[in-house]
Amino acid sequence: MKIMIDAGHGPDTPGKRSPDGRLREFHFNSAVAEEVKKRLVLEGHTVFFAHQNDLDVPLHERTALANRLKVDLFVSIHANAFGHTFNMANGLETFTYSRPQPATKELAVLVQRSLLLVTGRKDRGVKHGDFAVLRDTHMPAILVECGFMTHKQEMELLKSAAYRKRCALGICFGIACYDASR
Repeated sequence: MKIMIDAGHGPDTPGKRSPDGRLREFHFNSAVAEEVKKRLVLEGHTVFFAHQNDLDVPLHERTALANRLKVDLFVSIHANAFGHTFNMANGLETFTYSRPQPATKELAVLVQRSLLLVTGRKDRGVKHGDFAVLRDTHMPAILVECGFMTHKQEMELLKSAAYRKRCALGICFGIACYDASR
């Protein structure tokens, strides 16, 4: 399969950081994206990045690239936030566009289950969202939120190399289950 991995946002996107400023979302997203790519390539997939490590790539460019390359899947990786202060919101969730095709729903469910299995975090479910990377792509597309930067325990996990690798493993296992079902 050809798979587009998107480390959500960019290195300079304003506001995308923990309340204490110790974690920038892109640092988590890009580290997980690198690990996902490494694992998927070893499994024989062709993997592209929608993002760049040195600049913020506009959303329309990310989706246009995925559509132009005719990738089979689009996976956007994120760390969540609730407000601008530390609070109790926590857990993982996976988004699809508001009216997902059956294949998209299947991918989302498999990746969400796999992420929960490897991380042991709270299940916030598979949800719908009107996000450009989901709405404007022409293939099954999901957006995963791997924990909250505004929850002190999850912020520490998001900073950890071991947790980042577990998230990558969960995403890749979900993709492998989806691929096996085709």
